[in-house]
Amino acid sequence: MDDPSLTQKLAAEAFGTAFLVFIGVGSVPATIIINGHAPFTMADLGVISFAFATVVVATVYALGHISGNHINPAVTVGLAVTGRFPWSRVPAYIAAQLVGATVGAAAILGVLGTRARDAGLGIATYTGDISAVQAFFAEFVGTFILVFTVFGVIHRKASAGFAGVAIGLVVFAAIIPLAPTTGASINPARTFGPMLVQQIAGGSVAWHQLPVYLAAEFLAGALAALSYVAISRTRADTANITVQPAPTVV
Repeated sequence: MDDPSLTQKLAAEAFGTAFLVFIGVGSVPATIIINGHAPFTMADLGVISFAFATVVVATVYALGHISGNHINPAVTVGLAVTGRFPWSRVPAYIAAQLVGATVGAAAILGVLGTRARDAGLGIATYTGDISAVQAFFAEFVGTFILVFTVFGVIHRKASAGFAGVAIGLVVFAAIIPLAPTTGASINPARTFGPMLVQQIAGGSVAWHQLPVYLAAEFLAGALAALSYVAISRTRADTANITVQPAPTVV
């Protein structure tokens, strides 16, 4: 009786992903606009990373009890491959996340205007001196660390109440080394939504890079989930496997 309906859960996923993209991704063009012609610095990267971290923390605590706050298709797939989330709901969850990411990216344009489009809208991309293999590896490593951490903090033996903080911090940390290579997407919805809106707004989009991001992120999500289960499962877990949504992120 107290469990939210599927519609409510999907709405929560859409809202959470929209907030993530608007605040996290939106911090990128906002920083570029404010800086003007000033060079991009480590301090700027720190502010952007902090924006992502804070919105992740906020959504985990605000929406985790409704939908599990996956807000990341890689997390949803990771939960499904380990039996912690029903496969039958995976398409609906991912669709909600994609819708939310698109709405969040559109909101960036609504707030910052065409300057956000001209600044790249914060889309994740890699430049010509970065190979597809290097980009794949970067997104794989970042997504693996994120999903692995998510599984750790939602484990039944984990310290209660700290999931949001831990996930937010690992997002902050992962962005720092990944951003110079791929923009540190580590989230298929965050990758796709801004690209779609940038295209609609008339901006430049490197669509040929999308498969690299999606393949790395989905593969990393599944392998990270399986790896954590492999090192943490005990006889008690084997005897009491239940399917349930769980808190997560970006």
